[in-house]
Amino acid sequence: MITLNVKGLKPEFEQELNEILAANTEVLAKAQAGEEKYSDSLGWLDTEEWADDETVARIEAIAKEVQENADAFVLIGVGGSNNAARSVIEAIQKPGTTEIIYAGNTLSANALNRMLAQLEGKDFYIDCIAKNFETLEPGSSFRILRKALKAKYGDEYNKRVIATGTRGSRLDEVCQENGYTFIDFPTTIGGRYTAISNVGLLPMAVAGIDIREVRRGARDMQELLRSAGADQNIAYRYAALRNLYYRHGWKVEMLSSFEPQFKNFFYWWTQLFAESEGKDFKGIFPVTGEFTEQLHSIGQYIQDGENMIFETFLDVKEQQDSLVIEKDEVDDRFDYLNGKDFFDINKAAYEATVLAHSQKFPCNVIQIDRIDAYHFGQLFWFFQFACYVSCGITGVNPFDQPGVEAYKVRMFDALGK
Repeated sequence: MITLNVKGLKPEFEQELNEILAANTEVLAKAQAGEEKYSDSLGWLDTEEWADDETVARIEAIAKEVQENADAFVLIGVGGSNNAARSVIEAIQKPGTTEIIYAGNTLSANALNRMLAQLEGKDFYIDCIAKNFETLEPGSSFRILRKALKAKYGDEYNKRVIATGTRGSRLDEVCQENGYTFIDFPTTIGGRYTAISNVGLLPMAVAGIDIREVRRGARDMQELLRSAGADQNIAYRYAALRNLYYRHGWKVEMLSSFEPQFKNFFYWWTQLFAESEGKDFKGIFPVTGEFTEQLHSIGQYIQDGENMIFETFLDVKEQQDSLVIEKDEVDDRFDYLNGKDFFDINKAAYEATVLAHSQKFPCNVIQIDRIDAYHFGQLFWFFQFACYVSCGITGVNPFDQPGVEAYKVRMFDALGK
């Protein structure tokens, strides 16, 4: 289960934190119940709504078909249609399972040509994920990948096309007209909250991830956070801490980890908080720290630059791999490492960094037992709920994204749409 601890919180802030917690219990209660004004966006709040046994069984059946008939599976999606599945797949997919290739998240000709080159000589399926089938990146990638499928499989290509969209949308109509497999994009969930639904679970299942474990982790976290009171609710405490820091001028949150397996999870987390909180000229700016690598670059700014950052460390309790450094005949002056395991070396670097950074600003420490499907499910639901509550404290809508549309109007005008 996820735990939350805080390093470097000054005693004088404790009283103010308690005041924030006491003043916003109604925000927590409303989030736990689900507010009527957000009813069209709260389908994720109960994992059973869009990931019940029947839905999971259908996902598993489609995934099995893909695994039996393809070397590769192309996930066509951008942002919330891509990030959740990719974060799990890139972290824990086992060798020998179906290769997952990503498209629909760029307009770069170079990147798209590299993607197509990855498919050469491979049997593949595609899944176009688009709640709003007007988004340029997935729509344009879908077209070039349909062409590639047709060139390879002829009139039978349609059996290898899957689309995840909204019933009654143009994407749904395209599937009916061409015999593509259609599955539902949840109507009551926005893209960045769709990890535990067809959107995130199908690509995970194709990659060999145990999606029932992902769902179980999310469900356990849901049951905990929707019932825990203000004093025991770790998501509520995390949201309150973030708002405390924000009041005192720490307006940038850095999610940091010493485990590279979280690299793609960082993309998911960044979108969740940036798109949910960043509006009405408010909001904490989310950034990430990939350590130890970035300690040798941005680490300088973190330690000695402007004091506007607070940090949330994502830590893993249990050792998952072992690699021991052995003594050799070269006098390289690293003999102090003889017999030490990289797990312990990495943990020492982590503990030293938390200690150093917490001398300057507060550091939250979120710890999970291990990196696996179950704990990814927990992390998804924890952060989604914490984001909902944090936005409630800040006073912004957690589920819209009006600013994202600003560039689209100008882009579509330039393209003559």
